[in-house]
Amino acid sequence: MKQPSLTRYAWLSIAAAIATILLKGTAWWMTGSVGLLSDAIESFVNLAAAMMALWILTVAATPADDRHAFGHSKAEYFSSAFEGLLIVFAAITIIWAAVDRLWNPQPLESVGIGLAVSVVASIVNLLVARILLKVGREEHSIVLEADAHHLMTDVWTSGGVLVGVGLVWMTGWLWLDPVIAILVALNIVWTGWQLMHRSAEGLMDTSLPPERIADIEAVLNSYREQGLDFHALRTRQAGSRAFVSVHVLVPGEWTVKEAHDWAERIERDIRKAVPRVNAITHLEPLEDPVSMLDQDLDRLHC
Repeated sequence: MKQPSLTRYAWLSIAAAIATILLKGTAWWMTGSVGLLSDAIESFVNLAAAMMALWILTVAATPADDRHAFGHSKAEYFSSAFEGLLIVFAAITIIWAAVDRLWNPQPLESVGIGLAVSVVASIVNLLVARILLKVGREEHSIVLEADAHHLMTDVWTSGGVLVGVGLVWMTGWLWLDPVIAILVALNIVWTGWQLMHRSAEGLMDTSLPPERIADIEAVLNSYREQGLDFHALRTRQAGSRAFVSVHVLVPGEWTVKEAHDWAERIERDIRKAVPRVNAITHLEPLEDPVSMLDQDLDRLHC
């Protein structure tokens, strides 16, 4: 049910990327600024990332099947990694052009109009980034959040370029234009590294954020007060989905139905505390010492 709306926002990102490519490309063509060229190149990265996000959102929303019993939500991490690689490639391209301009400076032309066009492009990115970030957080989509953060980085980058090109225009220091472009490229590399690192963490089954684990612990503690106990709590994040497993220790004299009813209530409360979570409980007798042998990932051998 949620896939169409998320796909719609991916299309919005694609439209914004095309619009900013045209606007920033026009600004570069009018001024000849390598700083504005670097800004335009980053918009091509935005377009590629948005198209990748559209495909990944479709894959991630695919229902679980026999080969992917836990669903396809981890596909979202491939989008972030791909976007990070594109960003690094764009940065290398920018640095190449900037170094050439540093050794062969050229005067800028029609700077006022060019800057005005670039400002319009930045406003487009700002509005779309705010929309994507809001929806990404509400829907717990790492793809839309990554796209939003990248667009916000683009907005700040564009702001720096605009200030720098304006200074070149006022002072006549032509060397400042390629230096700004190189600084923009280094900032882009940092953004790309963060995206790739986040993707790697997700593919390595990183646990939920501390605040989410605290929410789960609060649920478990409420049941500890009622005589139950827990261990072997494990969590992992897979794109927009969260997975939680925990061993529930109950009195040994309880019937299977009684223990199962409690386990169902625990899983229900965990689902209330953590959005889009798959909660799995494993029942064990509280008094049996054997119950304590499987707290680690690999069960201890007697």
